[in-house]
Amino acid sequence: MSIRISAIICTYNRAAYIKKALQSLVDQTLPPQQYEIIVVDNGSTDNTKAIVDGFKPSENIRYLYEPTMGLSQARNTGWWNAQGEFITYLDDDAIACPEWLQRIVEAFDTVRPQPGSVGGKVIPIWQVERPPWLPKELERLLSIADWADRPTFLMEDFQFLAGTNVAYPRYILDEIGGFSVSLGRKASSLLSGEEILLKRQLERRNLGSYYDPDIYVYHHIPAERLTKRWFYRRGFWQGASDAILKHLETRQEGTKGLYIRGAVSIASLFRVIPRGLLHIIFSTNSGSRVVLAKCGLYTYLGRVWMLLRIALRLEKATKSD
Repeated sequence: MSIRISAIICTYNRAAYIKKALQSLVDQTLPPQQYEIIVVDNGSTDNTKAIVDGFKPSENIRYLYEPTMGLSQARNTGWWNAQGEFITYLDDDAIACPEWLQRIVEAFDTVRPQPGSVGGKVIPIWQVERPPWLPKELERLLSIADWADRPTFLMEDFQFLAGTNVAYPRYILDEIGGFSVSLGRKASSLLSGEEILLKRQLERRNLGSYYDPDIYVYHHIPAERLTKRWFYRRGFWQGASDAILKHLETRQEGTKGLYIRGAVSIASLFRVIPRGLLHIIFSTNSGSRVVLAKCGLYTYLGRVWMLLRIALRLEKATKSD
C-alpha cells in the first residue's frame, strides 16, 4: 500500500517536547502503512536524536539531519525526502489529535474543489497562567487558530492555517518550490511569513485553504513567550517579515520603488510622533490596549528597518553591476 501522507516535524533543541509530539503521531488512527513520520533535526545539540531513535525500531519514523539553519530550510528538506501524496507539518512542541492524519487525508480526498492546503484548530497549552494583559488580537503571534465551528474555506485575509497544523498536496510544493528561505525562523530572529507567502501563491492558482476544527492539535505555549518583552520583539520581527514578504511579491518594481516606500514609511513615523506615539511609549498603563498599541508600533518599526535594509542592499548590488 502506498504512503498517503508524510507527517514532518522540524526541530531544534526541543528534546523536552518532541517525545510527546512523536507519540501523538505514532498513535494515529490512520493505518501505519499509509503514513510516514519524518523528523528533521535542524542542528540540535541536545538528545533529540536519541529520543527519535527510541521510536525507530518498531515505527515508521525517519530521522534527517539538516545542518543549514532555518525553519524554511528544514521544512523543505522534509518534503524533498518525503514519499507521501500529501505533506503535513506538526511543530515539535505540539500534540496531534488521534484522528489528525486520517481527517487530513479525507479532506483532500472528498472536499471539492480540492484545497491547496488543509488544517484546523490550534489549542493552546498554557505552561503558566494566561496573562491578563494579553489581548485576543495577539494570539495569532502564538499560532493559536480558532476560526469556525464548522469546516470551511478561509476567506478573510487575516485568517490563516498555522504552521503547526497545515498540510499540502505534494505536487503543489513541487510546483511552487516549497517554502521561501528568506522567511521563517532562523537562528535568533523571529522571522515568519513563509506560510503566508505560500498561501498567497496558492490563491493565485485558485486553490483555497480549508479549515476543519476537528483537525486539531494542542500547542505548548512556554512561559518565556508570555512576557511583554517577547511580544514586542515578536511584533518587530513581524514587521520585518511583512517587508520581506512585500519585497518577494513585488521585486520586479525595482530598487527605486523600494526606496520610495521606505522614505514614505519614515516620514509617516515622524508625523505620528506628535499625535500620541510618545504617550504609547512612555505609558504606565499595562493593560491589553496599551500592549496591543505597542506591538503595533514595534511592527511598524520592524517593517521600516527591513525596508531600508533591503533598499540599501539592492542599491549596492546595482552599483556593483
